[in-house]
Amino acid sequence: MPKQKTHKGAAKRFKLSATGKVRRGHSGKSHILTKKSSKRKRKLRAQTEVSEAFAKQIRSMLHR
Repeated sequence: MPKQKTHKGAAKRFKLSATGKVRRGHSGKSHILTKKSSKRKRKLRAQTEVSEAFAKQIRSMLHR
């Protein structure tokens, strides 16, 4: 059976933490920033954890 290829779209969007949790960035940080508060934009910079419902699927796309 051939090796599973990495899903390149997923590889660009998700990273695995050292403990194996799937991390993702927030959406809404690319344009229409003038109406968003500084606090909101600052919070959007931070990475967050993917919910367990999707984490298994994403791990398989990253094939780890």
